[in-house]
Parts: sequence; structure tokens; C-alpha cells
Amino acid sequence: MTTVLVFFGVLGAVVLLLIVKLMRRGSGHTENVDGLLIEQARRGQARDDRTSFSSFSAHNAPPTQTDSYRRR
Repeated sequence: MTTVLVFFGVLGAVVLLLIVKLMRRGSGHTENVDGLLIEQARRGQARDDRTSFSSFSAHNAPPTQTDSYRRR
């Protein structure tokens, strides 16, 4: 019984330390124009990638010429 309590205590301490670490981390905003444009381009690319590689598009898309798909 005490080992379970110790395990949950350690687990809770790790979660608490992770929360504190993430909350203290700076947001790292860029202040110059070049950095802002780079961040904007990266956000747009990430949005496009999330759309292109989503589970729906990966698993529910019809087969294409390049897929190894044979009709039976």
C-alpha cells in the first residue's frame, strides 16, 4: 500500500515540476520584422501540413496512380 502511495507521490511531483518548468519558459516572441515573417511562414506551413497529413486525408483518400493498389 505504501509503495502505491510513494509511486503516486513521485508521479505528482514530476507533473508539478513539469508544469512549473513550462510556465516559467519564455514565449520567445521575435521583435524584428524578419523574424515575424519567418514565424508567420512557419505557422502557415504547419497549418498546411496538418491539413495534408491528417488522419482523414491519409486513410480515407481514394487510391492514386502512385499507390500500389490493384483492383480485383
